[in-house]
Amino acid sequence: MSKPNLFKIALVFLALVAATGLRSVTAKQDLPDGKGADIARNRCLLCHEADVIVAQKLARPGWVREVEKMVRWGAVVRDEEKDTLVDYFAARFAPRPVAAPAAAASNEARGKELYEARCLLCHEADLIVVQRLARPGWVREVEKMVRWGAVVKDDDKDPLVDYLFKNYPVRPLK
Repeated sequence: MSKPNLFKIALVFLALVAATGLRSVTAKQDLPDGKGADIARNRCLLCHEADVIVAQKLARPGWVREVEKMVRWGAVVRDEEKDTLVDYFAARFAPRPVAAPAAAASNEARGKELYEARCLLCHEADLIVVQRLARPGWVREVEKMVRWGAVVKDDDKDPLVDYLFKNYPVRPLK
């Protein structure tokens, strides 16, 4: 069977599952109620467990980009559902407010402060820990997060990248 046919079959299967309202029986948690929750449950939880959504902590522009990305990747979300879905996510899974980090004496201490104040503002630590990137990978990841709305000043990027690379480097080959 050709790849295009397999893809069509997979899309039909997902559409049938969505139409019947079935959700993953392995989902460990549900999403909070509210306008848009049913759309998220019937569209997003077909492929993701709720914890993937809950861990995001994005501002509204980030949720717009995330929903659009998922649609490009095959999520079946009607145009008239997108704003409701984004509003739901932005209201329930926004960045946590925190105070700005105090000035640090060293580059390493500054990097740790930035990690705790900026990265953990939107992500749980486990999402960051599993990445294990080389320094150029951490540079790209920090730049991506800034494009998605993370507040990291240009002069704070190097201390943050240094901290991430020092504490979460590429795993050695065994």
